[in-house]
Amino acid sequence: MNDEQKIEKLKTFVSPEAVAHPAPHRIFVTVAPSGLVTLVERMKAELDNWYVITISGVDKGESYEILYHFGDTTGSITVRTQIPKADPRLPSICGPIPGAVLYERELQDMFGIAVDNLPDPRPMLMPDDWPAGNFPLRKDWKFDRPAEVIPGGEK
Repeated sequence: MNDEQKIEKLKTFVSPEAVAHPAPHRIFVTVAPSGLVTLVERMKAELDNWYVITISGVDKGESYEILYHFGDTTGSITVRTQIPKADPRLPSICGPIPGAVLYERELQDMFGIAVDNLPDPRPMLMPDDWPAGNFPLRKDWKFDRPAEVIPGGEK
């Protein structure tokens, strides 16, 4: 399926204004969080060979933009959604795309975004003794470096 065919198909899933084609083999789709799972299910069912490449997040100050990067042998589609920082919550796409579990766990660990219906919500990246409420990819996160202790140094 070429770019134009994918774009036409995507326009049947979401409003035409929500689809952008900035470069060959790169398509962007914007969707509300409430429509995310339905869009991913339709992309998987009606577009060929879809898999999740990665999921990334951007702290935009008052909100987070979450980007779901999907690919096949002919290009990629990035699905964008935005959630408020006051209530950072997303539905899990692990139903249609089970391999998304690791990326969604990363969103929880690094941004503090709650992912509803995540099959395995355990922390993945942060150490067991990591302080609750500290999310290192948030713009407002501050790192207080502990005093360095050099074994055998001054007594």
